[in-house]
Amino acid sequence: MLLIRALVVVFTLNTAAAFDSEQLEVFDVVEEVKENFYTLLNVSQSATNQEIKSAFRALSLKLHPDKNPHEDTSVQFRNLVSVYEVLRSSTKRQYYDEVLVNGLPNWRSAVYYYRYVRKMGMVEVCIILFVIVTIGQYIVNWASYFERKYTLEQIRKSKRRKKADETLEMIVIKPSITDTLPIQIPRLLWHMIISLPRTLGFIKTAVAQQIEEVTRAPTPEPEEAPVRVKTVRKRNKGFVVPEGPNFETTFQSSNDNSSAPAPPPVSSGGLWTDDDLAELVKLVKKYPGGTTGRWEIIAEVMGRSVAEVTYMANKMKDSCYKLPNEQEEEPVQVKVKQKTKKEVDIGDDSVKKWSQVHQKALEEALARYPKGCAERWDKIADCVPNKTKDECMMRFRYLAGTVRKQKESSEQQPPD
Repeated sequence: MLLIRALVVVFTLNTAAAFDSEQLEVFDVVEEVKENFYTLLNVSQSATNQEIKSAFRALSLKLHPDKNPHEDTSVQFRNLVSVYEVLRSSTKRQYYDEVLVNGLPNWRSAVYYYRYVRKMGMVEVCIILFVIVTIGQYIVNWASYFERKYTLEQIRKSKRRKKADETLEMIVIKPSITDTLPIQIPRLLWHMIISLPRTLGFIKTAVAQQIEEVTRAPTPEPEEAPVRVKTVRKRNKGFVVPEGPNFETTFQSSNDNSSAPAPPPVSSGGLWTDDDLAELVKLVKKYPGGTTGRWEIIAEVMGRSVAEVTYMANKMKDSCYKLPNEQEEEPVQVKVKQKTKKEVDIGDDSVKKWSQVHQKALEEALARYPKGCAERWDKIADCVPNKTKDECMMRFRYLAGTVRKQKESSEQQPPD
């Protein structure tokens, strides 16, 4: 339907475009005067322009409204001027001669309707278009209704649809006059008027929020804490480790098969300070024996060579990991059980008097590392803070001897 209407409009415009504006003006004058132009001027059809001009002057003096105060000759004078304007132009005169031969376009021609549309005002054209569109919309609605109804009838006849017939038929609604533009436009305006307060409130709220965001003081962003980068302590170069035993690293020449010891390696740092020694003790406890790449990790953290770290660790182990500025304790005299079942004297109170924290740490370490575990006492000493391997072993022997004595005394008591 829309395609047909579009084709009609295009055909009408193409047909109207075949006539120029001067030819259409001639058609309008012919229809308005309704008299032969040459007869009106009393000249022949082959008259020259000078003869037509002379005839026009004579009739204009006769039909001018100022010369006829008692009679209304304005219409006749206006027609005379229109006729003269057509005949004085060679092009328009030729178009008029064709009209005398072929006549005006009839209603079957598109230009017939176009001539009337040209004379209409904008309001009249809008009203006519509104009526045409309304009628076309109503017809299209009915055509759509019949199409849907036909489709449902075809579905009903098919064997695939049995129970869905009634439900599908309810979807098709007959078109009504309320579905046309004269009803839809006022309905749209009514809804717009009703929703206007709500729309204004929404706009007002949005504007208020925007103003509040603009006037609101900016929230200060939290300052990021400065990142502290741990840098390697600078040390003087050229320090040579003094000669001494190294319990984990031996230096041998690849070319010399003799048993002569290699010279000590050159240190990668300066002198060992108390802070360096304290850090070494912490790292030794943090990475106990058995850790893969233990001394390489400690040497990398401290920024020294593996040989230097192992050498100093060996010295610290001899002093039970005590710093030089710490007060040296008296050697502990321990009485241990020998194979002859004679006890060695345990004369130091540090073995007998342990705090609850140390005692609990020792018990948990004993349970974690049972008998038979590799490097058991080294691991137990790492778990007990501020206690060495020897102290842990002496404490364990002391507790075992105490329990054994209590058991023997209880067995020797006579029964009641």
